[in-house]
Amino acid sequence: MNYLLMASFGEIMSYIGYVALAILVLLIMITVHEFGHYIAGKIFGFGIDEFAIGFGPKLFSKTKKNGEVFSVRLLPIGGFCAFRGEDEDSEDPTAFNNKKWWQRIIVLISGALMNYILAVIVIALMFGIYGQTSLMTYKTAPTDQIATEYCFQDKDVILKADGKNVYLTTDLMTAVEGREQGETVDFTVYRDGKMQNVKIAMRVSTDFENVEDMQKLYSALGISFGLDENGAMVDGGLYSTSVRFGFFQTLGRSFEYSFKLAGTIFVVLKQLLTGALGISSLGGTVTTIAVTADAIKIGGFRYLLNITSFIGVNLAVFNLLPFPALDGSRVVFTAIEAVRKKPLPRRVEGIIHTVGLFLLLLFAVFVDLQRCF
Repeated sequence: MNYLLMASFGEIMSYIGYVALAILVLLIMITVHEFGHYIAGKIFGFGIDEFAIGFGPKLFSKTKKNGEVFSVRLLPIGGFCAFRGEDEDSEDPTAFNNKKWWQRIIVLISGALMNYILAVIVIALMFGIYGQTSLMTYKTAPTDQIATEYCFQDKDVILKADGKNVYLTTDLMTAVEGREQGETVDFTVYRDGKMQNVKIAMRVSTDFENVEDMQKLYSALGISFGLDENGAMVDGGLYSTSVRFGFFQTLGRSFEYSFKLAGTIFVVLKQLLTGALGISSLGGTVTTIAVTADAIKIGGFRYLLNITSFIGVNLAVFNLLPFPALDGSRVVFTAIEAVRKKPLPRRVEGIIHTVGLFLLLLFAVFVDLQRCF
C-alpha cells in the first residue's frame, strides 16, 4: 500500500513538473509577443508605461529612470505592454495615438511577428536535431488490376506529392483530391536508401468530404489497414519517421512547415464557421496547458519543440484576427483612421476593445469548462 501511494505521489509530482514546463512555454511565447510590441515601440519613440510578465497583483516591480515600469505578476498566463495614451486622447507627443498611423501598425503587428520568428527558429531546431517528421508506408496492398510499378512499397518515406513537399496527411489529401480511379500522381519517396520519383495510380476516385476521411485516402493510395470493433483503423496505414536535410533545406522547410501550421488554423476556423467542427473540440488556456503537458510527457523534448512552434504560430495568427481587443482589430481601427484622416472616438474604440476582451476571456473559460462536463 505504501509503495502504491509513493508511486502515485511520484506520478503526480512528475505531472506537476510537466504542467509547470507547459506554463513556462506559454509564458515565454506571451512574453516574446509583448517584447515584440515593446522593441518596435522603443524604435519609434512610443511612450511605454509598463511592461508586465503575467497578470494580477505585482510580485516584483522596478521603475526605470524614464518612468517605464517593469513588473512580474502573480498569474503566469499572460502579460502586456502598456503604451501611453493607447485608448485615449493625449497631448503627449510620445502617446500611442499621436504617432503616425504606419508606425502604430508596425508596433501592433510586431508581437505576432516575434511569435512567428521564434516558432520558425524552434522548428528549425527541431528539424536540425531530430530531422523532419515524414510519413512512411507501413503496409501496402498491390493489386492485379494495377501494375506494381504504380504502387507504393512497404517503408516508402513520402517526401513530395504532385510536386509539393509533404508534411501532414492533409498535404496528401490536397495532392490527390479529385483524381479518378487509375489516374497517376507523381510522388518523391525515399526507397532502399535513396530518393526516387515514382508514379502512384489511384485505386479509387478521391472526393474527400472532410479532413478526417483517412480511410478513403489509404484506399486511394493502396495502403492497407484493418478496422477494430469500433470502426477505427488499425494494423497498417502511414507511420511517422524522420528525414534529415542539409542546412538550407532545413531552414526552407522550417518556413514551409510554419505556413502549414498557420493553414491548419484557418481550416479549423472555416470548419467552426460552417459547423463542420463543433465547439467541443476547442479549448482555452487551461486546455492548452494540459495538452502541452501531456505532449511533453509522451514525447519529451521533441514534442516540446513541436508544440512550442504550434503555440507560436497559433498566437501569431490568432492575434492578427480582426476581433475586438486583438492586435488585428486595432490594426483595422488604425487603417480606418488613416483612410478617414481622423480617428473614431477613442472612448468608443476603448469600449469596443474592453467588451471584446471580456468576451474572449468568457469564451476561453467556457470552452475549458465544457470539456470537463
